[in-house]
Amino acid sequence: MLIEKLKPFIQRYEEINQLLSSPEIASDVKKMTALSKEQASIATLVEKAKEYISVIEAINENKELLGDSELGELAKEELAELEPKVPILEEEIKLLLLPKDPNDDKNIYLELRAGAGGDESALFVEDMFKMYLRFAERQGWKVEIISSSEGSAGGFKELIVMVKGEGVYSKLKYEAGTHRVQRVPETETQGRVHTSAITVAVIPEVEDVEVDIKPNEIKMDVYRSSGCGGQSVNTTDSAVRLTHIPTGIVVAIQDEKSQHKNREKAMKILKARVHEALMREQLDETSAQRKLQVGSGDRSEKIRTYNYPQNRITDHRIGLTLYSLDDIMNNGTLEQIIEPLIAHAQAEAIKEAGL
Repeated sequence: MLIEKLKPFIQRYEEINQLLSSPEIASDVKKMTALSKEQASIATLVEKAKEYISVIEAINENKELLGDSELGELAKEELAELEPKVPILEEEIKLLLLPKDPNDDKNIYLELRAGAGGDESALFVEDMFKMYLRFAERQGWKVEIISSSEGSAGGFKELIVMVKGEGVYSKLKYEAGTHRVQRVPETETQGRVHTSAITVAVIPEVEDVEVDIKPNEIKMDVYRSSGCGGQSVNTTDSAVRLTHIPTGIVVAIQDEKSQHKNREKAMKILKARVHEALMREQLDETSAQRKLQVGSGDRSEKIRTYNYPQNRITDHRIGLTLYSLDDIMNNGTLEQIIEPLIAHAQAEAIKEAGL
C-alpha cells in the first residue's frame, strides 16, 4: 500500500528535525549542511504524504458515519469532496517517489553535427540551432556558441553551444540522437524531396571534482585555425586539439584567437564528454535503468523526422506525430514534443518502480 511506502519518509523527516536541533550537529557545519540538504530533498514528498494520509483517514471516518441518521448526509457530502483528491495526490506522490536524475539541473553542451545529406544537412544544423535558440529564449536560458565549423554552402558542419539555465538538461536530454529532415533543397530544380540527417548530443556540464583526468592521459596538438574552404584565418598556432588517450575522445577548438582560451574551452568539453562516456557505460551495465530512458540517447538512433512538405514532425520513440512543424521550427515551441516525452518517461519509470 502507498501509505506504507510513505511512512519511512515522514519518520526520516522528523528524525532530521530532531538531529538539526541537537547541539552536537549544530556545531558540525558539514553534517548540518548534509542533513539540511537531505531534508529539503524530501520536504515536498513529506508534505504531500501527510496530506494524502489525512485525506484517506478522513474518508474512512466519513464512511463509518454513512449509516448515521444525523450525520449520514454530511458524511456523503464530505466524501464527494474528498474522494476525487485521492487519485490526484497518488499521481503527484508517485512522481515525487521516482529517483531524480542527478544531471537534471545541470547546464549542457549541445552539439549539433551534419550527417548524411551534404550541404543540406549543414543547413539543417543551422535551422535546428535557431529553433533551440528560440526555445531557450522562451525558457529564459542563456546560449553561448563555444565552437563552430561552417559548411561550404552555408550552415554548419558542426556547432557546439553551451546552454545555461534552470532545468536545462531535464528538458533537452530527450534531444540526443539522429534527427532526419525531408524537404526540397533550394538548389533542387526538379522539386524533389531530399532526405538528410544531423546528430545531436546533449552532454551535461561537469564540475572538476566529478571527473579525474590525469595530465599524462591527454595528448595536445596545436595548429593554425582555418576558415571556410580551408584558408588560414590567423598566422599563429592558436587552434587546439585534445585527445583523451584512454577513451580516444577528441575535442578540437579554434574559435578563440588565444591558444590558452581554446585549450580551456576544449578541456571543459573533454571532461564533460569523458564523464558522459563513463556514465553511459555504467548505464549499459544496469539494463533496468536503460529502460527508464526514452530511447538510448545513442547518436545513431533515429529519434525524429521533420517532413517539410507535409508540415509534419514525428517522434519515433513514442509514436507522436504533429502537423505543426513550421510553428516548432519558427517559434521554438519545442514543448509540444518535450512534454509528451517527459510524461512518457515518467509513466515508464512509475511502471518500472512498481508504484
